[in-house]
Amino acid sequence: MSNKTNSLADLNQEKLPKHIAVIMDGNGRWAKQRGKLRVFGHQNGVEAVRQTVENCAKIKIDFLTLYAFSTENWNRPKVEVQTLMKLLVSSLRKELKTLNKNNIRLNAIGNIDSLPKKAHDELKEVISKTKNNTGMTLTLALSYGSREELKTAIKAISIKVKNNIISPENIDETIINTHLYTHDLPDVDLLIRTSGEHRISNFLLWQIAYAELYFIDVFWPDFSEHHLVDAIMNYQNRERRFGKTSEQLN
Repeated sequence: MSNKTNSLADLNQEKLPKHIAVIMDGNGRWAKQRGKLRVFGHQNGVEAVRQTVENCAKIKIDFLTLYAFSTENWNRPKVEVQTLMKLLVSSLRKELKTLNKNNIRLNAIGNIDSLPKKAHDELKEVISKTKNNTGMTLTLALSYGSREELKTAIKAISIKVKNNIISPENIDETIINTHLYTHDLPDVDLLIRTSGEHRISNFLLWQIAYAELYFIDVFWPDFSEHHLVDAIMNYQNRERRFGKTSEQLN
């Protein structure tokens, strides 16, 4: 039996997902296994982010969205939150050159204004300095919660209905989409979650309506090229029917 590890070259270029989203889970448990503080896991998770971003850019994935910090994460111990924010600032600063070299445009979704000023400013600067790149769009979900996103959209639409800007009978999926944080992103094709958990955790609930879900029993710092390839290959071997029958697709 072959023990061959699949690589990016083994992927079917004709059947790549347009939009991959990742719930990067397991940094804390990875560190705990090694007798270290959770922060150590987050620091090592940065390398997995770098590899995943570069590998997705290499195979020309159009959109990659990473769940970097949820609205619920603010409830974590203060030291951990502060460390995560410092990591965000230092990573953005370090990776700007790499993003531009790989023609990657940075984007962010979530309640960005709730970030500490330093992180907020660094994020805005890198977004601005990569805005003309035409390759992959890398979106960081920061202080993001899908229910919060939907609530914000419903409020905005309600105000427009009240002011006769939108008629209630005209509210459709397109109008809802334009009021979401992800208004300029397509729906997710493949959602990957690491660490063995089988939950969505309030991430892109509207946008993953027809996504293929892939759960892997590997902590995020250990997620490597072959794990990404396995996830995409699994996606490529699935039949995406969008409510139709196999016969209709054929």
